[in-house]
Amino acid sequence: MLEQYLPIGLFILVGAAIGIAPIVLGRLVAPHAPNAEKNDAYECGFPAYEETRMRFDVRYYLVAILFIIFDLEIAFFFPWATVLGGEEGIGWVGFITMMVFLAVLVVGFIYEWCKGALEWE
Repeated sequence: MLEQYLPIGLFILVGAAIGIAPIVLGRLVAPHAPNAEKNDAYECGFPAYEETRMRFDVRYYLVAILFIIFDLEIAFFFPWATVLGGEEGIGWVGFITMMVFLAVLVVGFIYEWCKGALEWE
């Protein structure tokens, strides 16, 4: 009975080896000589004015979540639009289902807008 799971176990082992091997190889081969200049901020070219691990405003995350929600909404539109029409399409049931889905998203968007989640200072 367990022989049926051999391909799955092999797949998991190979995937884990492929995922872990670069980390182990990098740790073994790469030089590790940290100093103050290497650990200094390098993205902007000048030292940071304040603590680099400062907290972000919650509104930043709200905007990111809204972006992901509406991006996924657009991703749902493409397959829906391709199967909507035609003889073998999903017809009125699919259309009404998508309109209910859009109505829920629009209500959520209006709620976020009224709460001021899209306002940036």
